[in-house]
Amino acid sequence: MNGILAIAHLTWLEARRKRILLAALLCGLAFLLLFAAAVYFMPAGRGPAGLLRVRIQLQATALLGLYAVNFLVAAFSVMLPVDTMSGEIASGVMQTLAAKPIRRVDILLGKWLIYWLMLAAYAVLMSLGVVGEMWLLRGFVQHNLLPALGLMQLEASVLLSITMAGGVRLSTVTNGIVAFGCFALAFIGGWVEQIGVLVGNPASRYIGTAISLVVPTDALWRLAMHLLQPPVMSQMQLGPLSSVSVPSLAMVWWSLAYVVGMLLVAARAFQRRPL
Repeated sequence: MNGILAIAHLTWLEARRKRILLAALLCGLAFLLLFAAAVYFMPAGRGPAGLLRVRIQLQATALLGLYAVNFLVAAFSVMLPVDTMSGEIASGVMQTLAAKPIRRVDILLGKWLIYWLMLAAYAVLMSLGVVGEMWLLRGFVQHNLLPALGLMQLEASVLLSITMAGGVRLSTVTNGIVAFGCFALAFIGGWVEQIGVLVGNPASRYIGTAISLVVPTDALWRLAMHLLQPPVMSQMQLGPLSSVSVPSLAMVWWSLAYVVGMLLVAARAFQRRPL
C-alpha cells in the first residue's frame, strides 16, 4: 500500500508540473461562464402553458449542460493518463521507478488511483457548477444528481482503465487514438441500439447491445440520463436526451467487472513488458 501511495503522490506532482489540471479547470470555467449566460438570457414564460414550456426548457437545458460535462470528463479521462505509461516507458523514467523496491502493479495502481480521484473531483465540481447555476439563476432543482454522478464516474473509470491498459503496449499517439476510438464506437453503438428499438429492428438492437458490452461508456451515460430526466421527457426525441432503450442495472455490474478486468490485463501486460 505504501508503494501505491508513493506513486500516487509522484503522479500528482507530475500532473501539477505539466499544468494538466490547470488546463482542464480553465476549460471547465469557460464552459460554466457560457452556460450561465445561456441560462440567464432564457426567455420567461407567461401563463400556464408558458410556464410548462419553460419548465421543459429548463430541464432540457440542465440535461444538455450535464451532457457537456460528461463529454468533458470523458475527454479528460483519456487526455490525463494518455502519456503516463507509454511516455515514461519511452523516456526511461519507468525503468528507474521499476528498479526501486516497488512492484510494477503498485506503479500501475498508484497512477490509476490518483487519476481516478482527479476525475471524480472534476466531475463533481463541473456538475455542481451546472446545477448550481440552474438553481441560482432560475430556481430549477435537478433531481437524482447523486446516482447520475456515480454513473458518470464509472464511465470515466472505464475510459481511464482502457487508456492505462493501452499505454502499457502502445505509443502515446496510438493509445490516444484507440481510447477516443473506443469512446466513439460506444457512442455509435448506443445510437444503433436506440434506432433498432425505435423502428423495431432486433438485429440493430443486438448489435448496439454487443457494442455496449465491448465498451459500456455510452450505456452508462444513457442510464444516467434516464435517472436525471422526468418520465414525461423519456420518449420526446432520439438523441443525447433520449432513453428509448434504457440499460439495466446489470450493465452497471458489467462495467465494474470491466474496469477490474482491464486493470488485470494492464497489470499482466506491464509485468511482462521489458523496460
